[in-house]
Amino acid sequence: MVRVAVVDDHEMVRKGIISYLITEPEIEIVGEANSGNRAVSLVLEKRPEVVLMDLLMENGTGIDATKEILKEYPECKIIIITSFYDDEQVFPAIEAGAFSYMLKTATAEEVVKAIHKAVAGETVIEPKVANRMMKRFRPQEKKPHDELTEREMEVLLCIGEGMTNQQISEELFIGIKTVKTHVSNILSKLDVTDRTQAAVYANRNGLVQNRS
Repeated sequence: MVRVAVVDDHEMVRKGIISYLITEPEIEIVGEANSGNRAVSLVLEKRPEVVLMDLLMENGTGIDATKEILKEYPECKIIIITSFYDDEQVFPAIEAGAFSYMLKTATAEEVVKAIHKAVAGETVIEPKVANRMMKRFRPQEKKPHDELTEREMEVLLCIGEGMTNQQISEELFIGIKTVKTHVSNILSKLDVTDRTQAAVYANRNGLVQNRS
């Protein structure tokens, strides 16, 4: 038997989940709560193996409850079941220690499977949430201008605005020879052949418009 607690501040949702789960012969409902604060007390007293946890509730959020529960009872598997999958909810929940993350659009059968998988040590992540996680943690592709020094970037912005070497020299208070050295380095790092192409690059990548 898998001991389960259900936490949701909407009674209809909470009772609906419970009414289905009690028909499952291998699941035992050990308690329910309608707030994060009550969830902490319930779970630490009843010690369920799995908790189905809502996120946004009065008197203690699901994220706060997850942190408190796992601090005292780290073996507990907390499955977030919510309507929200924006970054402001997803990442704090995962960082708090949530084991799985599902949306309330999931079917009852999917919830049951997630419960059994949690006991087996298998995480279930809603695809929409998984996509957000991948985007956040996937290394961002570097662009050629990321290799420029701060001064080289200043020179590139001036080139993007159509300035001559003399104008750049006066603008940045540096010598003509220094400007020419920076321009040469910029062309090499951007892999372009002349300052016209460098100017086009700066404008296409939105660098010039960001100049303060």
